[in-house]
Amino acid sequence: MRRILSAFLILLTVPALAQLKHSKETQYPSYHGLVMAGYQGWFRAEGDGSGARRFAYGDETRSGIDMWPDVSEYEKTYPTPFKNANGENARFFSSLDKSTVDIHFKWMQEYGVDGVFMQRFFGAAKRRDSSSTIILKNAFAAASKYKRAIAVMYDLSGLAGKNEDCSAIIEDWKYLVDQLKVTNQAGAKTYLHHNGKPIVAIWGVGFPDRPYNIRNIGLEKLINFLKNDPVYGNCAIMIGVPTSWRTLNADCLPDPYLHTLITQSDIVLPWTVQRYSPLLHNDMDRFRDMYLDDVKWCREHNIDYVPCVTPGFSWHNLSKYEFPDDVKPSGSIPRQGGRFYWQQISTLLTAGANMLYVAMFDEVNEATAIFKTTDTPPVSSTTPFINLDGKPSDHYLWLTGEAAKMLRSEKPVSIKMPERK
Repeated sequence: MRRILSAFLILLTVPALAQLKHSKETQYPSYHGLVMAGYQGWFRAEGDGSGARRFAYGDETRSGIDMWPDVSEYEKTYPTPFKNANGENARFFSSLDKSTVDIHFKWMQEYGVDGVFMQRFFGAAKRRDSSSTIILKNAFAAASKYKRAIAVMYDLSGLAGKNEDCSAIIEDWKYLVDQLKVTNQAGAKTYLHHNGKPIVAIWGVGFPDRPYNIRNIGLEKLINFLKNDPVYGNCAIMIGVPTSWRTLNADCLPDPYLHTLITQSDIVLPWTVQRYSPLLHNDMDRFRDMYLDDVKWCREHNIDYVPCVTPGFSWHNLSKYEFPDDVKPSGSIPRQGGRFYWQQISTLLTAGANMLYVAMFDEVNEATAIFKTTDTPPVSSTTPFINLDGKPSDHYLWLTGEAAKMLRSEKPVSIKMPERK
């Protein structure tokens, strides 16, 4: 009888161990009412100690970025091969520097951006990449310092799919929880929760251009682990899928198994970058209708839904080398001084959206960044960079903060793009 009782008590205490790993305390208990952005943190510069062979900015012969950061406030910057109009070397930052991450989170606080999902790419998770881990560690410290929401987003990019599955993510999550204390930060607890559980995002599920088959890479095992493991589980799952995830056509795999995975998750995030454009007549009507139909499906399946917005898109410089037969024009989805960004935001808020995902905070490769960029980028005969249409460098941070206020009904929703007084 005593042995049976002891075994019973052990079974009772195992689930409680999860509470020892994840702090119940957080300043952000729900995604509802928040504007979150994606954070890449992958930018490297010559001399930053990373040992990177191909730096983020490239050179006149090959560059991977389409817009240039405003580096006037950074503590550390690095010279690049590019020249400004005055003949001086243009400078760039490195994500590896703690001061870089710190200034980014400081801007989030100053402008009212609620926080970010830190991208954790599959390769970094598998190799336990030291540089990526340092950046993640610095981000969690900065999030606590500036009281910004933060969560981990696993991006499946880099998963080959040939005899490879998601098990590396399981081991990496254990590492992040045990060693980096991501769900139990020192200082202010700001890990983003939803329905009382820390959110873990899995992005890249259902896209037809991926080398892996979503049926045989262990996604259900991964989701089950994150939700139900007695030590590292009890998490809410956010799944990043194509725009047409509901209808299983267009940019999405025509595989109903995707719906099986979605119904095991807590939040759906559709990737809408490049899917809508201010150059197409009534495209915001299509955007609104998609949102309403998606939300209806999610309500029927008891899943939350977070729509994605983006300032614009440009992927000319890298596409010249990656896809020489399909080179993207510079500024293919124009920002129009913020009007396109605000069209998406106001359309969603008017339709009833109660949380937003912004793509992205620092993504200058595809020119979707909302952080401070410059209206006077380097001058190059081979590498065009988009400008800000005459707007100040902080224009999109400010607009994002205005969106957050309207999302929380702190001020009325405005169809017209706000203007600073």
